[in-house]
Amino acid sequence: MRRLLLLAPVVLALAGCGVVQSSEDEAADAARETATNAGQRLYGQRPRTAEAVGRSAAGFDGVEVLRVRGTSTHEGDGVELVVRTSGSAYNGWFDVEEVTVRRCFALRVSPEAEWGEEARDVDCPDGLPLSFGPPPEVPQVALEGKLPRVPEGGRVDEAEVRRALAALDLDPSITTEVKSENGRVGIVLSPPADPHEPVYCVLAVVAPGDTSTWTPPRVQRMPGEGGCTTDNALHPLPPPH
Repeated sequence: MRRLLLLAPVVLALAGCGVVQSSEDEAADAARETATNAGQRLYGQRPRTAEAVGRSAAGFDGVEVLRVRGTSTHEGDGVELVVRTSGSAYNGWFDVEEVTVRRCFALRVSPEAEWGEEARDVDCPDGLPLSFGPPPEVPQVALEGKLPRVPEGGRVDEAEVRRALAALDLDPSITTEVKSENGRVGIVLSPPADPHEPVYCVLAVVAPGDTSTWTPPRVQRMPGEGGCTTDNALHPLPPPH
């Protein structure tokens, strides 16, 4: 008891100077850190729809998506999410039991946002967390039969390739990239993906005497490996060993 009485003034002095946080403050900091980490995982330069961003965030452990604003990451100010996370802390000086809090934060997902930007405290909106359906699939089989087939010695018309892709009536969240080079056209179709996970994509090339589609190996679809690009469609990487 004497020892506790001696320590009490020290604890009060530290608390008065802002050195010792309450458990609720520490728990709120932990909740903010979870939201900030979610923002870091969502960061990326690849265009994504608002729905794709929301779906990715809702798949993170401990993150509930309550609101999504914006159209896509590359339009206007990008996509803003309001997420709810929880945090826990225990401080033996102030609390008998562990304290858990739930807080809401805003995240901005845009090429203009800074990586590691701290989540902003906001009021929690009313309503239940948003739900998102499964991500759309790229119809590789359908693609094979829809692309133009140009005979040897013929000329590939990029406009015709683009019309064929438009006729597929793909889900709007599927990214389509087309590039022409030396009389050949490379194509990439890819659904939304977590920037830290392998991207699923279908590549295709339309060239005189050769129209083909394929999916690169997983190792080439890892972030930064360049497997899901029009360059890989036009100049396929060698298979991994």
